[in-house]
Amino acid sequence: MGDHKDQHLRVGAAVRRRRRDLELTLAVVSERSGLSVPFLSQIENDRARPSQTSLEKVADALRTTAVELLAAADPACSVDVVRAEDPDPDFAPRVRSLVRGHHQMHASEFTGDHDAGRELQYRNDQLMFVAEGAVEIEAEGRAYRLGRGDTLYLTGGVRHRWRATVPDTRLIVVAVAEHIEAVREGTRR
Repeated sequence: MGDHKDQHLRVGAAVRRRRRDLELTLAVVSERSGLSVPFLSQIENDRARPSQTSLEKVADALRTTAVELLAAADPACSVDVVRAEDPDPDFAPRVRSLVRGHHQMHASEFTGDHDAGRELQYRNDQLMFVAEGAVEIEAEGRAYRLGRGDTLYLTGGVRHRWRATVPDTRLIVVAVAEHIEAVREGTRR
């Protein structure tokens, strides 16, 4: 149950990431692979599942292998359980990912404090939720004090920093993944 091995993989995101890493257009990949631009677009958007032959052509055009693309693919299933870890008896500051793999959303749980002097800035929007304790977040020149159950929403590009103001604080940060182009060009900073 919950095992991804029997599920097909969404290879589109892996193809798009590889193409963008190489700074190639769909037209160039089309020329190299012999596949049409519309079909390549459908593959990247998971609207079409390429045959093994087509996937090998795409991989060759991207100077990789079909095996590598499949290894970088996302599981097609929509359910994945991440179990809570055993609590640390010393309650040392730590961070744990709440979403496995390379997806459109990332979520992390911060326990305790972290480097409060470190300024952060993310490409895309994020939501910060205080599960336990309290934090102070400095963003856009203002300080916000959040307690248990409070949330703060930051649009992409906002510089901020945060610190726990109560021992045993747990902060959940949910964000649109950095590889997603979720911000319009005019709103970037």
